[in-house]
Amino acid sequence: MTELKPLSGYRVIELGQLLAGPFAGALLAYFGAEVIKIEPPGKGDPLRNWRVVRDGTSLWWRSLGRNKKCITLDLKTARGRQLAKQLIDGADVVIENFRPGVMEAWELGPEQFKQSNPGLVYTRISGYGQTGPYANRPGFASVCEGISGFRYLNGFPGEAPVRPNLSIGDSIAGLHAAFGVALALLSRQSSGVGQVVDVALYEAMFNLLEAVVPEYDGAGIIREPSGTTVTGIVPTNTYRCADGKYVVIGGNGDSIFKRLMLAAGRPDLAEDPRCADNAGRVQCEQEIDSALSAWCSELPSAELLTLLAEQRVPAGPIYHAGDMLTDPHFNARGLFEQVEINGEPLKIPAMIPRLSETPGNTSWPGSEVGSHNAEVLGGLLGLDEAALQQLKAEGVI
Repeated sequence: MTELKPLSGYRVIELGQLLAGPFAGALLAYFGAEVIKIEPPGKGDPLRNWRVVRDGTSLWWRSLGRNKKCITLDLKTARGRQLAKQLIDGADVVIENFRPGVMEAWELGPEQFKQSNPGLVYTRISGYGQTGPYANRPGFASVCEGISGFRYLNGFPGEAPVRPNLSIGDSIAGLHAAFGVALALLSRQSSGVGQVVDVALYEAMFNLLEAVVPEYDGAGIIREPSGTTVTGIVPTNTYRCADGKYVVIGGNGDSIFKRLMLAAGRPDLAEDPRCADNAGRVQCEQEIDSALSAWCSELPSAELLTLLAEQRVPAGPIYHAGDMLTDPHFNARGLFEQVEINGEPLKIPAMIPRLSETPGNTSWPGSEVGSHNAEVLGGLLGLDEAALQQLKAEGVI
């Protein structure tokens, strides 16, 4: 195993704030890229103060800001934009998630660097993309999850669509952006030329919709929300056990279904010719789910899961954070990394994918606002201490 990481040697300038762009930057930083995060002077990225705050900083930031060199520049000032341009001219990748047109107004758009840095991979994340009639609409993830088609499917029939208690649209867009950066860097190896990676939040979620579009276009079928089940696949559902805990059971393989129903004491359904394949089981969904619900309600969750494991039926508990942290498999797989914040330990999630020869890791947690000003502005741009103090006095950093 080598210390070299897949993205070692690449420099990324991260602009923007909150989640989608910073999540993409965190992924790249985890796997070796030098990510320089530009924040406004003062409080920095608003995410630093979102949700649970300890010692003046969000615990979320300690994870999302990992491995990044944090500098401050006021991009509303000419001097701040000039310094940002110098940094971008020396970078391989830019990530920005401002509203379309903002970077152009600051003379920091991709066209600005075609001559000075032709190999630049310019990565743009927005609600609706850089083109089209909706491009200038404000595009928070919650709204984009709705128009993407994702929210329509997420919930129970006849009720208001449900959102997961996560900023999933931002995270999925960040994943697509990091993937786009990797593709563009691979392309640059042969062409020598960079390109623009245009990621829209609603399109990132749209990319997850499986057969929803061809089912409608080819058969006129609109897939509807289905609560805790999945339309057209039976049985796969969530069931409440005798101890009040929930388990997920996926018994939708033909041989798996037989083993599941035998374990549940229902040999009649196990051998029922109507249930021999998935198409037949879909017709018997209510009968199958009623049988499984009754069986699960009679057993504690741990006992039920042990029985299902013995019968090789895919099943598992519904975990919260405390369950994960104490689970032996999560720990054996190294899903938690411990960092120190002001001398206090803090566990943050490891990032995947898991690479055998060049794995990523957390070198340091999200640092304080402007903590790398001297290293980056001094080391990369050659500004001395007097120049840095002048920039601070002028409010540029």
